[in-house]
Amino acid sequence: MSVTIILAFASAIFAGAMAIAVAWYERRAVAHWSFAAGMAVLAIESFCSGMAMDAVFSEAVVYWLNMGMIAMSFLPGIWLLFSLSYARGDHREFRANWRPFLVGAFLLPVGLAVGFHGRLIIAFTQIGSEGQTVLRLGTVGIVLNLIFLLCAVLLLTNLERTFRASVGTMRWRIKFMILGLGVLFTVRAYTSSQALLFRAADLSLEAVNCVALIVACLLIVRALLRAGHFDVNIYPSHSLLHNSFTVLLAGIYLLIVGLFAKVVAFLGGDAAFPAKAFLVLVSLVLLAMLLFSERVRLQTKRFVSRHLQRPVHDYRTVWKSFTECTTSQIEQAELCRAVVKLVSDLFQALSVTVWLIDDQGEGLTACASTSLSQLGSAALGPQGSDSAQVIRAMREHPDPIDIESSTEDWAAVLRRFHPGEFRTGGNRVCVPMLATGEVLGLITLGDRVGGVPFSVQDFDLLKCVADQAAASLLNLRLSHRLMQAKELEAFQTMSAFFVHDLKNTASTLSLMLQNLPVHFDNPAFREDALRAVSKTVTHINGLISRLSSLRQNLNIKPIESDLNVLVLETLNGLNEAPGIESIKELRSLPKIFMDPDQIQKVVTNLALNAREALSLGGTIRIETSQRNSWAVLSVSDNGCGMSREFVSRSLFRPFQTTKKQGIGIGMFQCKMIVEAHHGKIEVETEPGKGSTFRVMLPLQLVTQ
Repeated sequence: MSVTIILAFASAIFAGAMAIAVAWYERRAVAHWSFAAGMAVLAIESFCSGMAMDAVFSEAVVYWLNMGMIAMSFLPGIWLLFSLSYARGDHREFRANWRPFLVGAFLLPVGLAVGFHGRLIIAFTQIGSEGQTVLRLGTVGIVLNLIFLLCAVLLLTNLERTFRASVGTMRWRIKFMILGLGVLFTVRAYTSSQALLFRAADLSLEAVNCVALIVACLLIVRALLRAGHFDVNIYPSHSLLHNSFTVLLAGIYLLIVGLFAKVVAFLGGDAAFPAKAFLVLVSLVLLAMLLFSERVRLQTKRFVSRHLQRPVHDYRTVWKSFTECTTSQIEQAELCRAVVKLVSDLFQALSVTVWLIDDQGEGLTACASTSLSQLGSAALGPQGSDSAQVIRAMREHPDPIDIESSTEDWAAVLRRFHPGEFRTGGNRVCVPMLATGEVLGLITLGDRVGGVPFSVQDFDLLKCVADQAAASLLNLRLSHRLMQAKELEAFQTMSAFFVHDLKNTASTLSLMLQNLPVHFDNPAFREDALRAVSKTVTHINGLISRLSSLRQNLNIKPIESDLNVLVLETLNGLNEAPGIESIKELRSLPKIFMDPDQIQKVVTNLALNAREALSLGGTIRIETSQRNSWAVLSVSDNGCGMSREFVSRSLFRPFQTTKKQGIGIGMFQCKMIVEAHHGKIEVETEPGKGSTFRVMLPLQLVTQ
């Protein structure tokens, strides 16, 4: 039995054992089941490859390779599902967004492989002096390899996004899992690209896949031995391919290999071409590992600082990064997560936690952390006397403190609740978050890459970051309090009007009920009672409909209409008020695009408001005219008028009115309707002399 056959069966045993172990010992979740299923399918595929290598007859080789390709068809969907679920706190939302891709990755390759399994491999040949076995792929086999290559790139992209979104200890926990799968599917992308280039399945490449699977299993075992390897919640960005290093590397690799293939074909062929293509792939992968290595970045930063006379920290870049990551946050938890990520990246500390003091000032709670992954299940932090000691110490020590060397009791509390993950991670430090002299919380750091001690320069920068984070947190809390106060004020104002109207209505009904036993037999009383009940119901329904208009979105449906006709129909539908003169001057206007139902509400509101502002002997003047590119509706009265202060501050706001029976919604609604038509409303008024409202609507249809 050759070495390649032994490798194939060994990789099958490794992958099968890994699948059984995870399915048996780990808790039942999507990431666990998809991982176990993916490993089981890889084990079956490796077993089929081993049987094909060990086969003597060509029919047996083709049969086992067909079985292996059918098994391979299950891999894209299973591993794409794993990449969307592993170590992600919002994996359900990601899976919902990716549902079409997941369905396609499951159904399309499986349907092709099972439904057309006779067209996967169409020819069997042996080339070279050593009889190298090459099997010509059919169209279905080529399409299957293309789908696998695309899904491998998407899977690697998802794993990269998870790794880049992780920080500190969480990144340390998942690093070898992502590294192992990255090695496996990078090699699989290489072998699939070779199969596409040469349109053939090469058994020597199957051996490469088996070696990659063994290496991946060893790396994944290293990851599974780390505590909390599956209990990590990371929230990567929802942008699909934005700033993806995987897509960039895959594009560069496929471009280089494609150009090499054309050159090799032009020159007559090169037997070493697959090896050269593999060398290019390995070079790109090593480059990516170096760029993502925290230790390499730290050593590079120290080399530049030591030999090129640059400070360790670029303060302008730090300030820009801090501003960008905190100003857009509107929730306390989001702000704290942004702060721990910034502090972890800035100081190369794997364990960073933000602790906040509760509203009573008696307890500390971990709000965000790169190492404490159980934050979502319960509040974590010292309570009672332990918490009081820490808070008191933070008030007395406003600067960063080395809690590793401190012998104080409060330092022991922080060491207990912020344990170190690495023996060589250096000293743990903490810094209070101070704003306006008040301690809002503290930041603890530990497990620094390389165990590098904190310098005076580091402490100064850490103090500045903590103070700025505290200021951002205080502004966020004050904004929330202001928002709550405004919401309460709006609710109280609305309820005051509503309760006032309901109180009057209830008084009327109460009086009627008191008289009902005495005058029930009187037909005139019953008639008046029914009329009062009907009026009350109409009044309540009108009140509810006007309040409902505040929370409904305007649905404007413009059609070509005549404004003059609409004004006349609206005014004719209103009963004439005794003792009030109405003057109409409707000049000729072209038809305009408007929503007749909505504009009718505006005309009705303006006419009724003008009538209610008048006493006996008053005059209402309603005019239409054309001014440049506007159709103008003007409603004037010589009534009581309004003050300039009321117009500027209250006229178009809800629940602001000067009328005893109004609730202050009419003019607010009018302004919404006019602006929805891309128009504008103007007002001229003077106390004691009356008011003029002008509604200006565009003559031409505005589409945006």
